[in-house]
Amino acid sequence: MSDLSQHTLIQEEVAKDTALLHGVLMRTKETPNSPEVASYAPFTLFPTPVPTVLFHQALAVQTHFNRLVDRVSQNPGFLEETLASTIKVDNFTARLFNIYKQVQHEHHPQSIVLGLNRSDYMLDHSPDGGTSLKQIEINTIAASFGGLASRTPDVHRHILKVANLPEECNNVLDNNPAAGLARGLAKAWELYGSERAVVMFLVEDVQRNIYDHRYVENELWKRNIPVIRRQFEDVCRTGSLDESKRLFVDGREVAIVYFRNGYMPQNYTSEKSWEARLMMERSLAVKCPDISTHLSGTKKVQQELARRGVLERFFPDEPETVAQIRATFAGLYTLDMGEEGDKTVAMALANPDRYVLKPQREGGGNNIYGSEICEVLENLKNSTERTAYILMDKIQPVPVQNYLLRSGAPLRLNSCLSELGVFGAYVRKGKDMVFNECVGHLLRTKSSEHADGGVAAGVAVLDNPLLV
Repeated sequence: MSDLSQHTLIQEEVAKDTALLHGVLMRTKETPNSPEVASYAPFTLFPTPVPTVLFHQALAVQTHFNRLVDRVSQNPGFLEETLASTIKVDNFTARLFNIYKQVQHEHHPQSIVLGLNRSDYMLDHSPDGGTSLKQIEINTIAASFGGLASRTPDVHRHILKVANLPEECNNVLDNNPAAGLARGLAKAWELYGSERAVVMFLVEDVQRNIYDHRYVENELWKRNIPVIRRQFEDVCRTGSLDESKRLFVDGREVAIVYFRNGYMPQNYTSEKSWEARLMMERSLAVKCPDISTHLSGTKKVQQELARRGVLERFFPDEPETVAQIRATFAGLYTLDMGEEGDKTVAMALANPDRYVLKPQREGGGNNIYGSEICEVLENLKNSTERTAYILMDKIQPVPVQNYLLRSGAPLRLNSCLSELGVFGAYVRKGKDMVFNECVGHLLRTKSSEHADGGVAAGVAVLDNPLLV
């Protein structure tokens, strides 16, 4: 520890205390379901410099991404065509798609659509010295950390003052995604039109990140909107539809099912979980997201949207919108069977370090890099199994030095990479978009030795942009 100044150690202690004071909290790994013990959620000692122009570019394009996701979700032909190869080899996507087809065949009881998403970006540094914003992915289900991100700006401002950098505080912007996400939920709840009906957070059984949820939940309670938290098994046990397809759980009418679970295969522990998902999708409750919006967030859809001419199908008379969205796309390549997919395989095998191989999975820690790409593709190159993946250009950010504060981890200066997330919220009733906003941002930072993974996956930590 000799290389750490006394000053840095004092800042570390102040930082951790400040995080606790401001409610930047997580339950512990040892007791994830007990409110008796909490610690600070992992975060950076200092905010990370982000170019102002690129930060505002990410915020400005978010309402267009909201509309894009919504339009994709309403286009059965596009979803079916795009996912046709994937569902033959990816069982999880196929199961979701089967629910989608079942719901498609029935009369849609609910015309209200609610989307809460988060579009994630990195800053790509090109050989000529330029820096550009490139989208990693868009999360259309269970987009997390809107709650905790609402509490971190004050923590970093305080640390900057203690570090004798008070003038830098103005470059850490206010941020309140929790309130914005709640505004979207509240709008959909009002449109549903029953004061007794509840918003149901569908949650997993391990609830370390509960405080992130609670911030959004408490914003709803402030508006006198009742909230319940339930797991898949509760819905299996006590859920039912009445003759009007209204959803009841534990005897209470559910206005909105807000999925904070259900995005990974392991979330569905039995056939009963799948039956519960189908029942919720068939119901009159507003789903956040509904099954078509969930599918719109798959990697395969992302890759297809990057093809020449595809965005124009969704925005036929809006060339500026198309240009703004396309400017954020990194190179994305199909692995479908045939000449184009073969070309992608050859490209990846020749230069594996230039690409990332991505399966159709959420939750962090699933992507494949470097020599592992060669292993996977050598095995799968002549098999339809390869269509479960897409290939993407590897974004080349410039590392920044920072300290990562984690419970039980010694303090050391790390070389770090950051990912900027932007939260979007929209509500559509029938054909009318009645709410469409960019509601805040999130910066997550990890040591550059970790290729993949987010805060909940235990790799990244919470951060704030310091606009430069």
